[in-house]
Amino acid sequence: MSVAVKLHSPEKLTAEARPVLGPAGNRVRVLEESKRKTEVVKKVPVRPKKPATVSQTLPQEVAVRKNLSVESLCSTDSSSSSSASSSRGSSTKVVSSRRNVKRSGLRAVKVVPDDSEEVAVKQEGIVQRCDWITPNSDQLYKLFHNEEWGVPVHEDSKLFELLVFSQALAELNWPAILHLRATFRKLFDGFDPLFIAQFTEKKLLSLKVNGNLLLSEQKLRAIVENAKQVLKIQQEFGSFSSYCWRFVSNKPLKNGFRYARQVPVKTPKAELVSKDLMQRGFRCVGPTVVYSFMQVAGIVNDHLVKCFRYEECNENVKKDIRPRIEETKEAVKVLEKNMLNT
Repeated sequence: MSVAVKLHSPEKLTAEARPVLGPAGNRVRVLEESKRKTEVVKKVPVRPKKPATVSQTLPQEVAVRKNLSVESLCSTDSSSSSSASSSRGSSTKVVSSRRNVKRSGLRAVKVVPDDSEEVAVKQEGIVQRCDWITPNSDQLYKLFHNEEWGVPVHEDSKLFELLVFSQALAELNWPAILHLRATFRKLFDGFDPLFIAQFTEKKLLSLKVNGNLLLSEQKLRAIVENAKQVLKIQQEFGSFSSYCWRFVSNKPLKNGFRYARQVPVKTPKAELVSKDLMQRGFRCVGPTVVYSFMQVAGIVNDHLVKCFRYEECNENVKKDIRPRIEETKEAVKVLEKNMLNT
């Protein structure tokens, strides 16, 4: 009886070899290998985003120390352009941590926008003037307001000059008068009433500028006539100044107006002075002309209270009023002696 021998196929012999069993069996060995692979994957670190270091903030801090703008520096350094780009109106800050400060030895710097114009305005200060003086006003008019208008005047020739200018305001404005002031003084001989009172008709009509009369014939004749009346007042009161200042008891009137619209064109006091002048033979001396004269001669202080000249004119009055009172008293005594001798 023959026995068939069962042979193994070679394909089965080349099959995948079975893993060697470990102490705990094949299943445990496979689990350990898979666990080891997962641990290796977990141990690979994930690189976090690096924070800004001192090397990134250092160029900005150095630029600030050298008075360089952060914006100009960032335009050349592409690495720091994103952090330094901001609007000009907002302030730019460069901050470094304490650790970076210890390492580099530099302090954190705060960069603010340049406000040089605002600082300049604060340092210079804003000068308050009367409302009728604007930034576009004539420069001579500004100087006249700052130095002369409202300052008490006690000299006869100066007072007569201001009276003539107040009369000329009916035909000219202050800037035009101030530009012609040198011509006025030359043609009117320094506003000396003694010389003006002697003007003839021919001399009067020769007072021209560029072929035109300086003022209308009516105003020119009034100036000559008023000069004659000033001479009479000087004989009666000792000086034209004494006559003018007696209406306010030798002390300037001080108003306290806040707005230009509150300043009047005439007052009862001006009407009183105007009436007295016309009774004495003065011409073209209405209440409006007289009040303009009182303002410019400092007989009344009509600077607005917010104007820097308001208090300055008051200080000038305090310093100047006592000597003038004494001078007036002496003039009155001399006049009385002359009257007694005659």
